[in-house]
Amino acid sequence: MSITAETVSYTELGFVNTKEMFEKANKEGYAIPAYNFNNMEQIQAIITACVKTKSPVILQVSKGARNYANPTLLRYMALGVMEMMKEMEISVPVALHLDHGDSFEICKSCIDSGFSSVMYDGSSLPYDENVRISKQVVEYAHARDVTVEAELGVLAGIEDEVSSQVSHYTDPNDVEDFVKKTGVDSLAISIGTSHGAYKFKLKPGESVPPLRFDILEEIEKRIPGFPIVLHGSSSVPQEYIALINKYGGKMDNAVGVPAEQLRKAAKSAVCKINIDSDGRLVMTAAIRKVFNEKPGEFDPRKYLGPAREELIKMYADKNENVLGSANRV
Repeated sequence: MSITAETVSYTELGFVNTKEMFEKANKEGYAIPAYNFNNMEQIQAIITACVKTKSPVILQVSKGARNYANPTLLRYMALGVMEMMKEMEISVPVALHLDHGDSFEICKSCIDSGFSSVMYDGSSLPYDENVRISKQVVEYAHARDVTVEAELGVLAGIEDEVSSQVSHYTDPNDVEDFVKKTGVDSLAISIGTSHGAYKFKLKPGESVPPLRFDILEEIEKRIPGFPIVLHGSSSVPQEYIALINKYGGKMDNAVGVPAEQLRKAAKSAVCKINIDSDGRLVMTAAIRKVFNEKPGEFDPRKYLGPAREELIKMYADKNENVLGSANRV
């Protein structure tokens, strides 16, 4: 099968869109993992962990990843793991998703190259402009059976090329109008999660503030049964922060969203939870450990391999103990 044509449908590549994924997750009370990848080891670990735990998965590609690894190469990597999965005992539903697309043009490019789902992020724009471009993306995507995620509210923090100094919680009064006018398939909201590894500025002795479940509950009332998405949902596991710092890193005060809060969210209308920073932290911790214990090591396989194995463990744990997506296929 050739995918060299200018336009290709995701169905030819073996991907699925998110519609049935979200319907099942909403009905059964769990969230689909949405994991970002930038290189071979990350995508290998994601698929291996999801096959091992029998979990559906959304492979996410950000604008920054496209710039780093080349859009064509990323697409072939995603296609490669679909072929790899055929050699395993079980296959799982996989969606290929654009994360934080910031223009109609990048969404169109991804749809034309075989993505089964795209996110248009107009959350920083005036409301009417966000509606207008989101609707434009939806019209193009739905004509090709591709699902669309949009965002209302702004998350603070920095991750990849997405950044904001302050957060703005999603206003429940806007969601019904936005969904009706745009026709989007899922909605990312802001209830206190944040991009990056430094999600909260805590003083000594302070605990992480709870997510605004009151906002989530009000949104559920306004658009019952509609798929909700949480971005910036890495937990920043402290054991990996400790390893990074032990082996020469400096990541003081890095803290994330507690796993128990994500578990609670996954049992609600939240059907998709995005996790990126945790993957970066795990890789960094594992690589630093090898470099510290074997300073003469120069074979990338000898430090990227252990990092990949650690990633598999982390992703499997997320599926089984945080998102509830294990054994759902």
